[in-house]
Amino acid sequence: LIATAVWTAVNGKRASYEKLHRWFRLFLRLALASQMFEYGMTKVIPTQFPAPSLITLVTPVGNLSPQGMLWTSVGASTAYEVFTGLAELAGGILLLIPGATVWGAVICLADMLQVFALNVGYDIGVKQVSLHLIAISIFLLAPDIPRLWDLFVRGRLPVRFTGNRLFATPFANRLALAGQILLGIYLIGMQANANWNYWRLEGGGRTRSPLYGIWNVEEVSLNGEIRPAALNDYDRRWRRVIFETPERMVFQRTDDSFARYNAAIDVGKETIVMTKPASRTWKTDWKYSRQGSDRLILDGHMDGYDVHVVATLVDLNTFPLRDKGPHWIRQDAPR
Repeated sequence: LIATAVWTAVNGKRASYEKLHRWFRLFLRLALASQMFEYGMTKVIPTQFPAPSLITLVTPVGNLSPQGMLWTSVGASTAYEVFTGLAELAGGILLLIPGATVWGAVICLADMLQVFALNVGYDIGVKQVSLHLIAISIFLLAPDIPRLWDLFVRGRLPVRFTGNRLFATPFANRLALAGQILLGIYLIGMQANANWNYWRLEGGGRTRSPLYGIWNVEEVSLNGEIRPAALNDYDRRWRRVIFETPERMVFQRTDDSFARYNAAIDVGKETIVMTKPASRTWKTDWKYSRQGSDRLILDGHMDGYDVHVVATLVDLNTFPLRDKGPHWIRQDAPR
């Protein structure tokens, strides 16, 4: 604002800055396209909205935050997530083609209006970002709004939209087009590589725990005494034990809260070394054994107790939220 005020005071007699305007539009096209590539690729390779974790599957819906609810609902449908990502990529790609800029801006505006509505409706903390991208889309569309009105409302054809010529000669403009396309290929490739590596190392493609699954706790004994969970101290009121990633182990208590631990599992020795994320000194060793594929025995000494746990594996296919893909014919929905 200060720079604009000074510029206007010094050079206020000029009626317009046509060349500067063309280059500013190019800058905004590239800026908006790069954001659409980032948004889009995090959905085409589903890293922004991962599939519901094992912990999410056993979390009561009422305990989810609005943001957690949105992330869960989108992540539960890979097909929908990929579709929205392709729509965002399409908008970005069209922005890099001078003759198709208006269509790219139309798609980006629709995409970002949806994102902004979700950010406001679910109270996501990036409302300003999506609002800025809406403003950029409208700026790029502004010269062609009368023509879009004629096309979509009045049905008048043909419609010739604003061009994006940067230079006076056709050869220079062809070079500029080639440069924009190459930049787009680079940006898409960079985002694809980053998201693929994240998905493989931290997302849905990461290594699973050797004891992967949700295990219902059938029996807990403390110092050899078997008693109802309600009579145990709070941290031993266990309902489930969950193994998802190799370095984590989670107990779900009977009140549906979670106790999270770091876990180093040695498959050969059938041992688990548990530590607390917030403590440098707390540590306990466990022995485990599997009886068949669906029964787990845990024995360890924890906080002054000799603990014995018997747990059975939950069939993950019993969770309706698990993404089983789209069906052309509607399946009977559970009530």
